[in-house]
Order: sequence, then C-alpha cells, then structure tokens
Amino acid sequence: YSPTGFRVLPPVVKHLLIINVLLFLAMITLKRFNIDLNDMLGLHFFKASDFRPYQLITYMFMHGNFEHLFFNMFALWMFGNTIENIWGAKRFLLFYMVCGIGAGLCQEAVQYIQYVTTLADYANVNMGGGQVVPMAAYLNMMNTVGASGAVYGLLLAFGILFPNAMIYLYFLFP
Repeated sequence: YSPTGFRVLPPVVKHLLIINVLLFLAMITLKRFNIDLNDMLGLHFFKASDFRPYQLITYMFMHGNFEHLFFNMFALWMFGNTIENIWGAKRFLLFYMVCGIGAGLCQEAVQYIQYVTTLADYANVNMGGGQVVPMAAYLNMMNTVGASGAVYGLLLAFGILFPNAMIYLYFLFP
C-alpha cells in the first residue's frame, strides 16, 4: 500500500500483466516448435475458417512483438493502477474486458465492411509481386492481436475521471 492507502499494484492489474507476459514468453518458446499461438489465439475475421468465438477474449493477451507488449502493459500499469484502486477489482476487470471485447467486435465490423465492399466478389487476392492468394487463405491472414482496445478504454476512463491530471510524455514533457 502507498501512503495514500491505495495498493501500489492492485490484483487485477498485476494478474493481467503476468498473464500477458507469460503468454508472450509461451509464444516465443512455442514458435521454436512451429506452434503459432498468435494464429491460434489471435482474433481472426469471423468469415475465416480459423475463427473461433473464444478469440474475442484471447486476442487481448497476445502481442506481435516485445514493443507491442511493453507499451500496452506500460499503459495498463500506468492508468489501470489508479482506475482499479478507485473502482475496485470487479468493476475494473468488467470494464477492461468489455472494452477489449468491444474493440474486437469493432475490428470485426470494419473487416466485414471491407469484405462486403471490396473482397466478396473475388476468388483470389493479388498480394503484389505476382503472388496470388485464394480468398479463403487471405481471410485467415486477417488476424488481430493485442490489448490496445482494452487499454484505450482505460485511457478514456482515466481522461474522464481525471481530466486535469498531468501526464508526462517520455517522462520529460508534460
């Protein structure tokens, strides 16, 4: 606990950080055995054969590279601590998950609009350089990973709760 009575690292934020880091390490490790966790747990377009409903949750815990993981987890730590301390663990977790699932549904909606307006009439997709991919394979390439949607929800909540809070960019610039 800090001098203000708030937990320095509240439980939900702590567990989300741990889960994300462990899954990132598992992704790196399993890649050596030709197992692609991002492909299995990332959010595929719902018309793709690789889509599974559970991916609307699991995609939030997968990341493309270390920088992606670091900046998402840094924002979770930075803003999530304060929000969880104020709202409590249950309300914070519900908000985080609703924002993440909502972001996944928005991503699916945008991909569906792209599919209906530009892709549905074609059997193949020209990838450039003479590479032509069947539509079924192309749809499976649409894969979303990361906690950014949930984190943007936290940024919005923090901005609404603390509109006058001073935030430093790169620890230097207010």
